[in-house]
Amino acid sequence: MRRIALILLLTAPSGIAAEEWTQLSGAEIKAALTDAKLQYATATQTFYASGKTLYDAGRPSWGYWRVQGDQYCSQWPPSDLWACYDMAARGHELRFIGASGDVTDGTVQ
Repeated sequence: MRRIALILLLTAPSGIAAEEWTQLSGAEIKAALTDAKLQYATATQTFYASGKTLYDAGRPSWGYWRVQGDQYCSQWPPSDLWACYDMAARGHELRFIGASGDVTDGTVQ
């Protein structure tokens, strides 16, 4: 009887469910990033409403960002190529998902 009670206790859903990642639409990406600052593991990035972005990992690097369809896209001079990413959110965390499946997570400051 004690074993059954323990199994039921361990398998019962908790009051606090783990929050899942939610895919973002283009409008949601724009709302989440405009004038936001993200903290990554070893860098920060600020997304300005003007379409400029500042990435700082000890040395500032200026680029551009935009939303294209349901993706976040960025361009870093001197290159004129745009790289685009799917995005997902979980609470105050944002996830960038590259075409090859690479993932970068940041926390909104």
